[in-house]
Amino acid sequence: MENSTHTIIEFTRELHTCDINDKSITESTVRVIWAYHHEDVGEAGPKYHESSRGTKSLRLLNPEKTNVLSTAVPYFDLVNQNVPIPNKGTTYWCQMFKIPMLQEKHHVVKVKPVIQRGHESLVHHILLYQCSSNFSDSVLDHGHECYHPNMPDAFLTCETVIFAWAIGGEGFSYPPHVGLSLGTPLDPHYVLLEVHYDNPTYKEGLIDNSGLRLFHTTDIRKYDAGVIEAGLWVSLFHTIPPGLPDFRSEGHCTLECLEEALEVEKPSGIHVFAVLLHAHLAGRGIRLRHFRKGEEMGLLAYDDDFDFNFQEFQYLKEERTILPGDNLITECRYNTKDRSRMTWGGLSTRNEMCLSYLLYYPRINLTRCASIPDIMEQLQFIGVKEIYRPVTTWPFIIKSPKQYKNLSFMDAMNKFKWTKKEGLAFNKLVLSLPVNVRCSKTDNAEWSIQGMTALPPDIERPYKAEPLVCGASSTSLHGNVSLELLLCFVVWAAH
Repeated sequence: MENSTHTIIEFTRELHTCDINDKSITESTVRVIWAYHHEDVGEAGPKYHESSRGTKSLRLLNPEKTNVLSTAVPYFDLVNQNVPIPNKGTTYWCQMFKIPMLQEKHHVVKVKPVIQRGHESLVHHILLYQCSSNFSDSVLDHGHECYHPNMPDAFLTCETVIFAWAIGGEGFSYPPHVGLSLGTPLDPHYVLLEVHYDNPTYKEGLIDNSGLRLFHTTDIRKYDAGVIEAGLWVSLFHTIPPGLPDFRSEGHCTLECLEEALEVEKPSGIHVFAVLLHAHLAGRGIRLRHFRKGEEMGLLAYDDDFDFNFQEFQYLKEERTILPGDNLITECRYNTKDRSRMTWGGLSTRNEMCLSYLLYYPRINLTRCASIPDIMEQLQFIGVKEIYRPVTTWPFIIKSPKQYKNLSFMDAMNKFKWTKKEGLAFNKLVLSLPVNVRCSKTDNAEWSIQGMTALPPDIERPYKAEPLVCGASSTSLHGNVSLELLLCFVVWAAH
């Protein structure tokens, strides 16, 4: 179909063709490559596209739900004011905001990006975090580069992601029976907006005013939404050796943590409706596994072709109940072939993370359910015998053997000669190590299980996916054997 602004091409294809030269289409991220020429194809065939080409990450089988709100729904904006974008490739800009004072409880029902016109490719992704609530408004004065040594301390309390948007994304609508609560003492008072700017051509003098728009209503829905951060606690004890094409890390939301929190707060369980999977630049795939009484249930969410630059909440096909005594494992796959030094867990994009953010209802007092692997056994692998105690410096210092004496544990791990064989053996060890349990409430309070040591459950590793059936329809597409793609090329009159 073609009109004055759009050309739409529709084509169909089996999801799984079983042709080794075809990519199966799954719920993972797909890189779609496009190219076109402004003139229609003539007798001589299509003309060369020149610069009219590109690539875009999409979830073909799990697109965003867009619900149309009545135009009267009030909103407020959390947008940056005149942020100067440095002339460098990547900038993360953080700005704290105070949620407007509301006289009564409201529900946020939809969040959408507000991108300054012309900056559609500059604004790469936006994360919104909930912060601790005991601040003075002085923290709102000005933004700062995130993850920077002089970043204000207040920013460090903003750890729970409540919304995420990535380039190419639309917005996020809560299901009709759920909303994000604002206006009560338990709700976020301060939030942190993190905007990732991408300036690959190092343009100078860019000033940006982009952010998010939150639509809210006093027409309260049945349930308040909550967010749980599950996976690997972000720390230097999350270690990934260099030169490995496929290293796996696991973060445990343990049975003990879920048991304690849910028994007190909601013994009948919570209902997960969307998940965001999060890693950094070395991340290649993430899976969120769900176990009940030792039996593996279906995956809660997965992305076997993770793209750091395309992160958003995936809606679950069906809501999933998490009961006391269940456990969750976030399994991340990394590729460090292009790195010559260790990769550590941490906040910067060159460091790594392995996290799942679960959107669920009804909201309970559990914000983080995570784990850290034991560091001493990791160091024994490279031959460390003893460290200086008590630990007074960070990162702590090694006492023996001689080859590592007086080195920090980070320097020692970088000094070790990592081969592929050593890397594989280390990976096997790390996945079997006891873990330290993190089980947090809002505002940094803790459940009593926090700090305990637990053994990782005895499970099948790695996860075995069900085999794909050639030419068979994906049941999630209601028996439709083929996938329809609509490609819209917008050709403005300016051309």
